[in-house]
Amino acid sequence: QVQLVESGGGLVQAGGSLNLSCAASGRIINRHLMGWFRQAPGKGREFVGYITWDGSSSYYTDSVKGRFTISRDSAKKTVYLQMNNLKPEDTAVYYCATGLFSGTTKRGRGYDFWGQGTQVTVSS
Repeated sequence: QVQLVESGGGLVQAGGSLNLSCAASGRIINRHLMGWFRQAPGKGREFVGYITWDGSSSYYTDSVKGRFTISRDSAKKTVYLQMNNLKPEDTAVYYCATGLFSGTTKRGRGYDFWGQGTQVTVSS
C-alpha cells in the first residue's frame, strides 16, 4: 500500500554532509509518521529519529543531535535526512520507514513499511 524509495547515499569524508531523501507513494494519512533508521556493519538496527507529516513532533537520538535534521515536504510526500559533520561511526545503511503515530512508533518500534536502504560511508 505504501512504497518508500530512498536516495542520496554515498561516500563522503569525515566532516562532510549528505542529504538523504525518502519519497513515499501510495496512501499516506496524516496520522502516519516517518522514521529514519540505520544499521552499521555487524550492529543492530538503530533508531535515528522521526518526524510527523505535519511537523508537530520530532525526535533525534543523542548521537546525531545537532548534526542531523529531519524535514518533510508533505505536498511532495518526501522526507529528508540532512546529515552534517559526518563521522566515521555514522557509516551504515540508512532506512526510512513509516507507521501509525503512536507511543510505539515514537520509540522506534512497530513500523509497517520500509524503504530499501541507502548506503552511507564516511571515511576518516
